Parts: sequence; structure tokens; C-alpha cells
Amino acid sequence: MRYLLLLCFCISTFLAQAQNAPAQPAKSPYLQYPVIPAFPLTLPDGHVITKNDLRKNIPTVVFVFSVDCDHCKALTEDLLKHIDEFKKTQILMVTPFKPDQMKEYYDHYKIQNYRNIIMASEPTRQIMYFYDMHYFPGLFIYNKKQALVKGFEGTVKLEQVLKYLN
Repeated sequence: MRYLLLLCFCISTFLAQAQNAPAQPAKSPYLQYPVIPAFPLTLPDGHVITKNDLRKNIPTVVFVFSVDCDHCKALTEDLLKHIDEFKKTQILMVTPFKPDQMKEYYDHYKIQNYRNIIMASEPTRQIMYFYDMHYFPGLFIYNKKQALVKGFEGTVKLEQVLKYLN
């Protein structure tokens, strides 16, 4: 009987320690796969592209935004004011909202006037899961080989982004 009690005590102690052991946090998918994701993206004209349609050998900034987000709007305005500093960078603006909502944003900011900006919709929200986003905007910087350099979530200053592009 004593052995049975001792065995139960040892097992319960072991199980209690196992439950208290810190779990390794899972890496976000964009950190596990540090390349531009290949999700289908819908352009304002309805055409669908993937990362294979992006320009090669040029740094890329993936700017994940919400059409309703004031921080996203402010960052877009700031980006457009300083677009000359991004001449050698392609900017892929992606929203998880429907194409018609994206088109309003596209027209409002006259994105068609900026050759190095591609705006697209990804309404399945895979982009949100890939980048493990909880806040808008998200900025993810890739080098000219399309490998991740740095990611930002939430409000960010363009100076910080430019630091990783140069």
C-alpha cells in the first residue's frame, strides 16, 4: 500500500511539473517562411497576381492595411509625401478587405499615379494569419532577393523603414 501511495505521489508531482513547464512559443508563419507569401491578390482592375508577378531584384515593402484604419491612412499619406525616398523600392499594399472597398482607398489616394506602388485585396485574410497580425498597419521589408529583413506591426515611422532598405 505504501508503494502505491509513493507511486501516486511521484506521478502527480511529475504531472504538475510537466504542466508548469514553459511552452516554446510558436514562430509566426512569416518568420518560419521568410519570403514574400504567394497568396493570390486581386488588383483594383480585377486581375489576380501572385508574388511571381512582382518585379525581381528590387527591395519590396509589403504594407498590410485596413481601409478603416486611421493609422493606415496617416502612414499612406506620409508614404506618398516621401515617395521619392522609395524610388528604388516596390511597395505592395495589401488589404484583407473586399476589392470594392480597396478600390475606394485606391481612388482616394490616387495610387494609380505611383508606378512603384501595387495595391491589392486579399479578402480571405490569409495575409493576416501569415503575418500573425493583431494591429494595423503592418510593414514587412524584403530585400532584393525577396527574403525578409524586418517586420513592423502597428504605427511605425518611415525613417525606421528606410533604415532597413538602405
